[in-house]
Amino acid sequence: MTRIDRYIFRQLGLALLAVTCGLAAVVWLVQSLRFLELVLERGLSLGVFLGLTGLLLPNFVAVILPITTFVVVLFLYVRLDVDRELVVLRAAGLSQWRLARPALLLATLSAGLELWLNLHLVPLSHAAFRQWQFEIRNEVAAVLLQAGVFSAIGDNLTVYVRERGPDGSLRGILVHDARERGAPVTILARQGSIVTTPQGPRVDLLDGVRQRIERSGPPGTPPRLSVLSFRQNSIDLARATRSEEARTRDSRERGVRELLHPDPAEGLPERTIRRFRAEAHQRLAGPATALSFALIALASALTGQFRRHGGGVRLAVGIGAMVGLLALGLMVGNLAARDPAAIPLIWAHALLPGLVAAWWLSGAPGLPRPVPPRPAAPRHGRARAAGEATAAMHAPP
Repeated sequence: MTRIDRYIFRQLGLALLAVTCGLAAVVWLVQSLRFLELVLERGLSLGVFLGLTGLLLPNFVAVILPITTFVVVLFLYVRLDVDRELVVLRAAGLSQWRLARPALLLATLSAGLELWLNLHLVPLSHAAFRQWQFEIRNEVAAVLLQAGVFSAIGDNLTVYVRERGPDGSLRGILVHDARERGAPVTILARQGSIVTTPQGPRVDLLDGVRQRIERSGPPGTPPRLSVLSFRQNSIDLARATRSEEARTRDSRERGVRELLHPDPAEGLPERTIRRFRAEAHQRLAGPATALSFALIALASALTGQFRRHGGGVRLAVGIGAMVGLLALGLMVGNLAARDPAAIPLIWAHALLPGLVAAWWLSGAPGLPRPVPPRPAAPRHGRARAAGEATAAMHAPP
């Protein structure tokens, strides 16, 4: 790598790092607002919130990395052209591909990072995120118990606590348990405590009364209320919110091999299998998309006539092409998820724009070019040529 390559590559690398981190931070901030409820209403710590939302960052980076690569390459090369640096480099004998070499190296690194994210890090991080979210919403039900609030835990359990101590102790407890159909239970207890067990959180109740409505006997018999005083009792909070069915994993939690060949034992519907296969091909085509976007940026910035007043036209053409390709990519992805016959369109969308941009960057070989008109001869030269032609016609043989 020459000094010129290092000079351009250093600017590209720093700009890509800054733009990617900044855009990922903005996307993370917007998406993390959905989880503020866990902190504000359910009492989770800030560390849990940051850890939970931080697991989404690899997916954000994998989505925006091709876009930021395009933006950085396009704007940096247009700036070099506006500052006349490309003019000097061309005058020194550097060709288009020689000028594009630092950007192609950066795009190759971005494609490698994109491949690693799509094949390894994104499935791992998203699986950890979904599992942690599942535990928070369905297992750690104890965080729902707030002082002075009727807390609905699941669909059939409501708990009221008058006071809650920092050590987890509870005072003035009322529980309405309707998990057993036809036999609701109301429990009043003087005090209690939250206990964490391998099966999930429980509440140990002390000095209370358990009231249960029993509907037994022949039809028409009024329900009977049974009252039982107890010294110690226990309520399973985990069973109140735990789903009866196992948590199903979505497409982002699965590797490419599992997406292409799902386990038949899961009994997935055909529609889900088609969507999984389209997701696998989109992940594999992601690195090619990063390279194609970089080539489109180079073709927009390095070709065309030199303009003294900036490269606004080149920026507009490049950005317009990228926006159109992003919209087309969404359409192709949705179509491939419905019809497997459209999966080759995913690869065509990832590869064809880059090939066209490389052909254009090479000077569009094979494209017919208009022949420039020959300059007209001077007026006196035309008269002399006409006189010579007339003399040659009248000359004896």
